[in-house]
Amino acid sequence: MSEVSGAPAVLFENIATIAVADVAQTLSIPVSRVHQLVRDGQLLSLRRGGATEIPADFLDGSAIVKGLAGTITVLRDGGYHDEDILRWLFAEDDSLPGPPIAMLRSGRHREVKRRAQAMAF
Repeated sequence: MSEVSGAPAVLFENIATIAVADVAQTLSIPVSRVHQLVRDGQLLSLRRGGATEIPADFLDGSAIVKGLAGTITVLRDGGYHDEDILRWLFAEDDSLPGPPIAMLRSGRHREVKRRAQAMAF
């Protein structure tokens, strides 16, 4: 599973997370499918207190935020590790009106993906 288990806890302590079981319930899928989504790069997870959790901002109601999976794929293909992807998604960007995850949540996934492509090459 692609987990950010080696990442310093302080690095991601400001990211609100949801337990995998709660994500499964929200998406109306089995817990094993959530783990598969993480393995497939449609979601990223991190470890907190020994539990695997998903950033809350990755969900929009009962769905995964549009454009998230594509952005993760572009960055992974560009050689970025999951820790770096999480850091980038949640970091403030002076050239954007907020962090990339906020842009994805507001429907501006094409702009985020363009920036991810530029970083990856």
